[in-house]
Amino acid sequence: MTQSRPNEFIAPPECPVFEPTWEEFADPFAYINKIRPIAEKTGICKVRPPKEWQPPFACDVDRLHFTPRIQRLNELEAQTRVKLNFLDQIAKFWELQGCTLKIPHVERKNLDLYQLNKLVNDDGGFDAVCRERRWSKIALKMGFAPGKAIGSHLRSHYERILYPYNLFQTGANLLVSQMGRSLSLSRWRSALGCLLMCSYFELRTNMLNTPVASSLEGGEMSRNYLVDRSKCGLIVGVEDLVHFRSNNSQDKLASNSKLVDQYMCLVCGSGSEEDRLLLCDGCDDSYHTFCLIPPLHDVPKGDWRCPKCLAQECGKPQVAFGFEQAGRDYSLRTFGDMADSFKSDYFNMPVHMVPTELVEKEFWRLVSTIEEDVTVEYGADIASKEFGSGFPVRGGRFQVSPEDEDYLTSGWNLNNMPVIDSSVLTHVTADICGMKLPWLYVGMCFSSFCWHIEDHWSYSINYLHWGEPKTWYGAPGYTAEKLEGVMKKLAPELFESQPDLLHQLVTIMNPNTLMNHGVPIYRTNQCAGEFVITFPRAYHSGFNQGFNFAEAVNFCTMDWMPMGRMCVDHYRQLDRYCVFSHDEMVCKMASKADTMDVALASAVQRDMTVMLLEEDKLRDKVSKMGVQQSQQVEYDLLPDEERQCSKCRTTCYLSALTCPCNPGQLVCLHHAQDLCSCPPNNLTLNTVCLFMCSGLEVLRSLVEEAEVKQFPQSDLLRQLCAVTLDAEKCAVVAQQLLNGKRYRSGGGKSQSQNLLTVEELRSFVRQLHNLPCSIRQAPLLKDLLTRVDDFQQRSERLLCDEAPSPADLQSLLDVSLGLDVELPQLSLLRERLEQARWLEVVQGANSQPHSLCLDTMRRLIDQGVGLAPHALVERAMARLQELLTMSEHWEERALGLMEARPCYCVETLEAALQEVNSIPAYLPNCLLLKDTVDQAKDWLQEADTLQLGGRIPVLDTLTDLVSRAKTIPVWLDPLARLEALVSDVQAWKESAAKTFLMKNSPYSLLEVLCPRCEAGTGSQKSKSKRAKDVAQCNKRNGTWLDCLSDVEKALSESKDSASAVRAVRQKEMESLLALRASNESKLLQAGDCGALRVCVCHNAPLGAMLQCELCSDTFHRSCVSGSNQDPRPNQAWLCPHCQRSEKPPLDRVLPLLASLQRIRVRLPEGDALRFLIERTVRWQHRMQQASTEGVALMTSHQRWGSSSPTSAPSPHTYSTKIQKHLHSNKTITFMCVTLMRVYCFHQNGVACLKKEAVNGKRTKRCMEKEGSERKDKAKKPRKKKSKMNKERSQEAKGTCSPTATHSDLSLSDSDEDFTLCAAPWCREPEGKQVNWVQCDGSCQQWFHQICVGVSAEQAEKEDYICISCTQPDHTRE
Repeated sequence: MTQSRPNEFIAPPECPVFEPTWEEFADPFAYINKIRPIAEKTGICKVRPPKEWQPPFACDVDRLHFTPRIQRLNELEAQTRVKLNFLDQIAKFWELQGCTLKIPHVERKNLDLYQLNKLVNDDGGFDAVCRERRWSKIALKMGFAPGKAIGSHLRSHYERILYPYNLFQTGANLLVSQMGRSLSLSRWRSALGCLLMCSYFELRTNMLNTPVASSLEGGEMSRNYLVDRSKCGLIVGVEDLVHFRSNNSQDKLASNSKLVDQYMCLVCGSGSEEDRLLLCDGCDDSYHTFCLIPPLHDVPKGDWRCPKCLAQECGKPQVAFGFEQAGRDYSLRTFGDMADSFKSDYFNMPVHMVPTELVEKEFWRLVSTIEEDVTVEYGADIASKEFGSGFPVRGGRFQVSPEDEDYLTSGWNLNNMPVIDSSVLTHVTADICGMKLPWLYVGMCFSSFCWHIEDHWSYSINYLHWGEPKTWYGAPGYTAEKLEGVMKKLAPELFESQPDLLHQLVTIMNPNTLMNHGVPIYRTNQCAGEFVITFPRAYHSGFNQGFNFAEAVNFCTMDWMPMGRMCVDHYRQLDRYCVFSHDEMVCKMASKADTMDVALASAVQRDMTVMLLEEDKLRDKVSKMGVQQSQQVEYDLLPDEERQCSKCRTTCYLSALTCPCNPGQLVCLHHAQDLCSCPPNNLTLNTVCLFMCSGLEVLRSLVEEAEVKQFPQSDLLRQLCAVTLDAEKCAVVAQQLLNGKRYRSGGGKSQSQNLLTVEELRSFVRQLHNLPCSIRQAPLLKDLLTRVDDFQQRSERLLCDEAPSPADLQSLLDVSLGLDVELPQLSLLRERLEQARWLEVVQGANSQPHSLCLDTMRRLIDQGVGLAPHALVERAMARLQELLTMSEHWEERALGLMEARPCYCVETLEAALQEVNSIPAYLPNCLLLKDTVDQAKDWLQEADTLQLGGRIPVLDTLTDLVSRAKTIPVWLDPLARLEALVSDVQAWKESAAKTFLMKNSPYSLLEVLCPRCEAGTGSQKSKSKRAKDVAQCNKRNGTWLDCLSDVEKALSESKDSASAVRAVRQKEMESLLALRASNESKLLQAGDCGALRVCVCHNAPLGAMLQCELCSDTFHRSCVSGSNQDPRPNQAWLCPHCQRSEKPPLDRVLPLLASLQRIRVRLPEGDALRFLIERTVRWQHRMQQASTEGVALMTSHQRWGSSSPTSAPSPHTYSTKIQKHLHSNKTITFMCVTLMRVYCFHQNGVACLKKEAVNGKRTKRCMEKEGSERKDKAKKPRKKKSKMNKERSQEAKGTCSPTATHSDLSLSDSDEDFTLCAAPWCREPEGKQVNWVQCDGSCQQWFHQICVGVSAEQAEKEDYICISCTQPDHTRE
């Protein structure tokens, strides 16, 4: 906390404090009237109730939620706010000229620019002070010590910062010609030489949120700026030099040299010196920098405004000052926590230990400084009607205990005080919040209520329920004008913009300042449980010492009534609205004078006399103006806002002036000449009849009295009887009319035909008005006539409208139900209502064409036929009929287009849809047609995409396309071709199934062609071991495919098909090896054959058993019946689990693959078959090589005998190798010749090997003999689809044979390509004549016709494309 100033706050004297006895406390108004002579001299007083008077706190704390006001303390004080406003104006002035300024420091203090400017202006201005050298005196007046040359610094700061602003205020910088510049340029150059030019400046949102720091040493101001320039108010430095604009700034002057010539300086009229020509960012006017006042050395950075735009921006009126609402909602608990935390943190001590004197001095220090900004929140003016009063009330939520029931009726209960019998406010009917209904106040430390007087200068009473004290300051009522004068004198700028500033409760002023100017001020600290009373027109203010809860309300005693009338006159001068009508209140009190006590009735009589005298003068004044028309009104029935004077906003009651030129406007008689420019004879004087004429009851009583007393007959008595008789008849008729019997009697017509006409009603009301007495039904009948006239006017307006709203028509018809008068407009209104409703429905249907169907159009047309003729109806009917005809036509046509056979093409249907799109209706058939066309286009696009880039379609995709096409009723050209493809594929699959599948086979074709995903049903232990081995292999070789669906999915994706088959084949081999090992170990380890379980019957071995060559499991001959019971010679026997297909020969399989290649459709079975053939051929080559090596080994072994090298492999080794290959082939689905040969070799042993060796030697000799011939033939040019002779076949065989020597295999690339069959499953045909075919695709390779399944006729007539060219994405192992 900062140290206190030397001129610290001095507390004013205390106000009177009263402590009534129980007897005095019983009647609050009597006690207030007793202490009034003493208390009104100080304006405020404090009343301490008896100690036993402790009302319970009845406010609903849980429901009380409020949004407080935000109060920035240094903006509350009038003089401080004037300084802040002045600094804002200075900052805005320099910002609009592209400069950013900073507040200079003198004597280590912020220079008070406002005080400097005011003192210089009071001394005659800058020129006068300089001429008379009074700067030292200015420094002394500002509180600087003499002898430090402060005056020169003040002059420099004034000349740089304030003088240009004052010059602008006088309008001297609004240049018109070169002749008007009389100021010295040297002065402005010296001033601008020290002005720091910088970027665009953001105006302060809260300038005091950023501390300002600078220092002065040796009489010069330091340039050590501690505040960011973008957040400061002003920046000025003595040693700062002018910074010239960068290259980017020069672009602003002349961004386009061709356009600059079009601009002329508005001062000198010349376009020369373009580099010094400055354009305004507001209006694009141009000025030379040296023609301005003051002249500029260079273009300022940021936006620059010319003098004209500067005057417009700075001349805008300031926004009226007021408190902002906080951004959050508080409960009592949360607000109290925040308030206590703020106070303890600020004073750095517990809240209850902070002295009230310290809080008071700190408050007045904070509101008087601009260097510190403290913000607090105040929950003020909270309506007790919503959350409940702090005092208990009858019918409230708070349950009062029996001992506290006296507080419900106590006069000191603030809910009762305004409405007790002796209170004048009892006669104000409206419940005015704050005056008749208490307001609640929740305060915190430093939260304040500013200087103000109560509405209508009434009394106020405030009760502090609990919490820390509330400090009050008050001034006597007779000093109100003096206090206002002092505040206007010290802060005239605030009152210029807000003349009623003191009525806004947003401004305070230091009590010491007011006391120094002769205004007596008194203070008090209101503690919990104490009352503070303010007297009429007594200004008061104050602040809260901490968290507390108070309640306040207004009241008026009879001594207030003269002050209340004076207040209305004062409000009229300020153009301030009245909270209630004082004249109306007085008249109501006068009407109840018999219920008042003598004192109050006497006060009312005196005030009413003043009112009537003033009213008579005003009416005489209006009459002399020439106002001739008058009428009686009842202003007490109108709300206050409808009877306010448009000039002074006073609530009119006794009289007012109106004019037909502006029916909704009126003025009071004080401003009769401010209503309009019409002549006075057009004006109407509206008056209230204060003294009503005698009623019918009075006339009857007079007639009865005359009869009883037997007065003699006279003209007056006869006239009295006649008037009474006529009045009674009129009263009877009027009552009948009010009861709803508004019809003539007789005539034999219905009541609806005998209704009174408007003219008859008007004539009767006029007759009532002319009666010399009043009857109580007259105002009601007049109101009925007024409503009838209003109905007729509204009817005429609606009937003249071409397209009236159905809601307006229905509303007017509803009004007519309560009139019961013959109204000729009703029939027309009903017709127009039916028409308007029909047109509204039609318009709604047209606005939503997606829901306008044929049935809706027919229904609307049927309804329109029964309506009365009207131009709008006829046009709408014609449009509907045309739309219906067109819609029906297109619905039939759309249905025909879709049902036509043969179907139409897409182009024809699209052309029809182009015409349908322009029909704004919901047409189901047309929408179905559109969906059909969209489906057809999508289908065609998919079909085209299927054939792009020579891609081969997948069978599933092809089948899906064909099935979808059959549901689309559109002619699709590719459909026939696709159906043929699907049919060919199905035929191929049937042929393949017949070739591979056994009778009643449980397996599908894909299952037979693919490697087995699972094999064997070994024990749990074996399964676990195999699972472990499989997992390890999986880690090495990547992810395996676990089921047939995964294999099928992989085969459908061309990029993964090869790897998928490899993975499954590897898994198959490992599973079979594991199964074989398990079955063999089971047989070897079984010591007791009786415990061994074999075969499909799971029984012990018995008799001769059969062993499967694939899984090595044993079976009873009786359990495996069929043709496969005994093994055939030279053929392996397979068990029922391993025998999956017929194993057709390769000769039957190759034509299937060739026919599938011609179909050019991809399907998983085809890919599986191709990979199966490749696998078979590779196995065949490996077996040929192994068998050849075995024969050679056997021959060598016989030749050398025991003398053969020890390192040479034995025949048994190759036999084992052949056996392994045999096992790998047993899973192949079809049979091959090599398998039979190798199996025979494996069974017959060495003898078979010798035979193969002899054959190998013979083959070798043949190949050596014919080697030269082969080379010669290889050099011959190739011929497409040529048939080659036997020698060619033998050359190919010798080249492909596994027994060929190394020299035979070392042919050139061209020879090798020519002599080898390119098919990976080459069958190496032998014979006298071998036929060849060449691929017509991109590879141009040669194939044996028998290897690719092509006949000689097909090779001659058709093009052949190998599988590598038809499936370029296929990668072979």
